[in-house]
Amino acid sequence: MGVRKKERAERIKEAKKEQYFAVLRNCPTSPRKMRMVADLIRGEDVLKALDILRYNPKEASGRLEQLLKSAIANWENKNAGQKPEDSSLYIKEIRVDAAGMLKRYRPAPQGRAHRIRKRSNHVTLFIDSKEK
Repeated sequence: MGVRKKERAERIKEAKKEQYFAVLRNCPTSPRKMRMVADLIRGEDVLKALDILRYNPKEASGRLEQLLKSAIANWENKNAGQKPEDSSLYIKEIRVDAAGMLKRYRPAPQGRAHRIRKRSNHVTLFIDSKEK
């Protein structure tokens, strides 16, 4: 490993210490359906976003609610002694990216086969304090 790669890796590691995030990998929901729910909470206050996700009927909202709780727990680990309610946390960024796709075949009329694509996604959620 070269010197520049090591320096870059160290800079990235230092930058991650100042960020509060959670990652959900290989979620078996299509990225389009997940983005619909992610758009509802983008930029919202963390407690308001939890309420939105709790009462949303879509399946993706349950997965995003768990992810948001994980991001809050990560924030609490890095900021011992502080409460999320007092520090005015908000969702800084939420990204939904496509993951691997399972390809299956379904029988079709006249001996043919149709391809079924079972999509999945990766979600990355960043939270931050407005008081910075």
